Amino acid sequence: MNRVFKFAFSKLNGIKVFALVGRSGTGKSHHSKLLAQKYHIDLIIDDGLLIKGDKIVAGRSAKRDPNFITAVRTAVFDDDQHRENVLDALLKEKYKKILIIGTSEKMINKIIARLELPPVTRVFHIEEIATQEEIETAMRIRFTEGKHVIPVPSIEITRSYPQIVYDSIKVFFGKKNPFKKEQGFEKTIVRPEFSRPDKDSLNEVTLNQMVKHCIDEYDKVIKVKKVRLIQNKGASYNLNITLQVPLRHYIGQSMSELQSYIADCIEKYGGIRIDGVSIEIEEWG
Repeated sequence: MNRVFKFAFSKLNGIKVFALVGRSGTGKSHHSKLLAQKYHIDLIIDDGLLIKGDKIVAGRSAKRDPNFITAVRTAVFDDDQHRENVLDALLKEKYKKILIIGTSEKMINKIIARLELPPVTRVFHIEEIATQEEIETAMRIRFTEGKHVIPVPSIEITRSYPQIVYDSIKVFFGKKNPFKKEQGFEKTIVRPEFSRPDKDSLNEVTLNQMVKHCIDEYDKVIKVKKVRLIQNKGASYNLNITLQVPLRHYIGQSMSELQSYIADCIEKYGGIRIDGVSIEIEEWG
């Protein structure tokens, strides 16, 4: 069965694609298993990994990458060999529902295109399934301690990426019943190299590379002219970005979506908390 036929068959066969969207560090990976359990979702795609239950079926984790740019590329399956590995695994799996985790709907749609999946059936935002207190706690841990979550048992991560494993925790759900075994799942807490809190302070050259990569992923026609970094109290930053856009070029999304995309991208894979992004646009003919 070739891939074109497989894609058409998946639509006819009723395969549903769900998305979980939220800013970096808000607890998406942690809540993904709860969401999958509630809606009987068979597979999860999270940061370059294809997950089924407690097993990593295929892919490689962006959390093992040493720097920002390679982590972004891994998460959206930009590498052809990585993409082929996950595509082959998807063709072999029998599933009705799949959940994709991302920081924006643009990121979700890019993953869908790369993996030849049907369009999204339903988008969940992290604010729908987590309390504000849970989100704030998750963000504090992310940006002060550099900790991330992979929703599989630690033994799965230790086999391939022992250097990033930090801890593991068991999460239980459902009502307690003395006559029934308590249900739950184990998640692995990792601390990737790109997210270490003790790394050197951010410099302008590194920041420019990050922003240029984000913009190139978003719209290849737009060029970055200047990036200015303003450090705030509490190890967070504001960005002032000057962009060059050709005359009459249609950006396609609102400025607020572009600002969010840049902030989310840098937060997730740069381990840097962004409080605000200001954009100034120059045009040329």
